Amino acid sequence: MNREVKKLQKLARPHVLGLVPYSPGRPIEEVQRELGLDEVLKLASNENPLGPSPLALQAIREGLQGLHRYPDGGCHNLREALGRSLGVKPEQLCFGNGSNELLELVTRAFVGPEDEVVMGHPAFIVYRSVCRAVGGQVREVPLKEFTHDLDAMLQAVTPRTKLVFLGNPNNPTGTCVPVTDLYNFVRELPGHAILVVDEAYREYLPQHLQPDLLRYIREGRYLLALRTFSKAYGLAGLRMGYGIGPPEMAEILNRVRQPFNVNALAQRAAVAALDDTTHLEETLRITETGRQSVQSLLEGLGLSYVPSVTNFVLVNVRAEGAAIASALFRKGVIVRSMEGYDLPTFIRVTIGTPEENIRAIEALGTVLEEMEVAVKPSSPPGGRSGK
Repeated sequence: MNREVKKLQKLARPHVLGLVPYSPGRPIEEVQRELGLDEVLKLASNENPLGPSPLALQAIREGLQGLHRYPDGGCHNLREALGRSLGVKPEQLCFGNGSNELLELVTRAFVGPEDEVVMGHPAFIVYRSVCRAVGGQVREVPLKEFTHDLDAMLQAVTPRTKLVFLGNPNNPTGTCVPVTDLYNFVRELPGHAILVVDEAYREYLPQHLQPDLLRYIREGRYLLALRTFSKAYGLAGLRMGYGIGPPEMAEILNRVRQPFNVNALAQRAAVAALDDTTHLEETLRITETGRQSVQSLLEGLGLSYVPSVTNFVLVNVRAEGAAIASALFRKGVIVRSMEGYDLPTFIRVTIGTPEENIRAIEALGTVLEEMEVAVKPSSPPGGRSGK
């Protein structure tokens, strides 16, 4: 390391130097060039295999001529459309460049070096990074059978707790908490702690598992529900996320966000995607059937997995997950290894099209055979194994 780099590191805040940059995965085109492959399956980022809504694409095309103008900084049309769709007041909504930005905004707005943030582990790695970026103290509570342990999380809350992050469904495990348990958690959480529920995968949940958190927001509780158009709506490339909370919460977040943080095409596409119920229903249908197929194929290989309610499955390959993912990569199948989540023998596989699902699991079986990985049935706590 040269002298100038060392000097710069001395100037940086110590807790920033301790952060590990997020690894987003490599683009399909780059992998195709590197491996000389005509087709690559990207099943690592939980994207919608159907792509965006046709209505959203049309809205994008119609908006191209206006790109010399700054976007609507208040997201007026989207704010009104979501307000009608959700039955909330427009002033209860806040918007971000993906829901990730809202995680950062709420942390910047409320957390300082003496404050604590409670979260599960393993959970979405960005919860930890946004907290540490502002010098906050992370209190991670181990999951119970791959699901948030709400009782233990309540016990972890102290007078210094400012935020509680709860992914529901949780990434990377694909699990959700029972609705009644979540309601009890909301009611029992001390009033000084803000509950941030990350609902990025909410649309994939069956209706009976979708909590009505808006009732508690209307009561005035310190609760922020985060949602996104990146997953079920297929707009990941446009980065369009939003939060629902008390009006005073949205007002505070607007103080720390950058102006024009949501681009014009994302706003137009999101409004159109909301109206395309046919595309959303087809997405949910293909995801449900694909998830059942993938889990069945995994059982056929004798592999354990965590039963999922999302568009991905966490799989125990009973070997070094990074090595398995690397071997799959060389075959043109991109999945996510989980060592960064302290799950070294797991990989996470996104649900794709029926053809992609079959090809991916067949490739996994080939890799396990080539690496001489035993696939005798065995199940981790909370997982399911092949018969």
